[in-house]
Amino acid sequence: MKLGIFDSGLGGLLIAKSIREYLPDIDIIYFGDTLHLPYGNRSKETIYEYSKRGVEFLFAQDCNLIITACNTISASALRTLQQDYLPTSQYSDRRILGVVVPTLECARDDGYKRLGLIATNYTVHSNVYEDELQKLEQGIQIFQTQTPLLVPLIEHEGMPWVPSVLEHYLHPLLSNDIECLILGCTHYPFLKDEIRRIIGAGIALLTQDEIIPQKLNEYLGRHPELADKITRRGRAEFLVSDITDSYKKTAYKIYGEVIDIEHISFSVKQNRYIRGNKA
Repeated sequence: MKLGIFDSGLGGLLIAKSIREYLPDIDIIYFGDTLHLPYGNRSKETIYEYSKRGVEFLFAQDCNLIITACNTISASALRTLQQDYLPTSQYSDRRILGVVVPTLECARDDGYKRLGLIATNYTVHSNVYEDELQKLEQGIQIFQTQTPLLVPLIEHEGMPWVPSVLEHYLHPLLSNDIECLILGCTHYPFLKDEIRRIIGAGIALLTQDEIIPQKLNEYLGRHPELADKITRRGRAEFLVSDITDSYKKTAYKIYGEVIDIEHISFSVKQNRYIRGNKA
């Protein structure tokens, strides 16, 4: 069996790469639903439906554990997938994990009391970080800022404008005397050097490409019933639901090297993704 990594697009490739570097022997399948990106502009019901199709496809590809490497999915659909979908599905012995709780656990464990968060509009409006933080730890404050321009700038050759846009977003947040800054979108670690330049050395930077591989390793250590079933040949497959030259360029930019990307199709009649002769 394999580890599945599901994203609404290509930003999760940073997490996939970090997992491959941290746990190089485990077999992974990355699936980016580029046909429907961005999820952040969709309704909660639509995000859930797209997410359910995505995880069902990865389960059908022999994944027993899936990481939803997308903050929008974690904010909108993860709890429903975990609590309502999985227990009643044919995959009830498998698991789906998100990125929000592990990130907040890291901030809590490091002792920070004043957190800053930059994220997409949907993630901030959902209040998922504040809600999950209240379940984890009382007495920690979080200050959130929407940063909707960052993903389009990363994906569409907008890097020359990034410094001024980041300055605009970050300076009001820094006025709250934050102790650490959470990059609440899987695209954002691509900008961490420029973000570090702006926030300085005195504020910790929490990035999910660094946090998730470590938390995954800890999770596998606590759940040998899942870990022992994952094959360890160091293989990786990268799948998308739509492919263009622009997506290929973005994948190269984010992942840092050329990867073979397989295009899978969506069957409207069957309401599921189809991979060759596999389902």
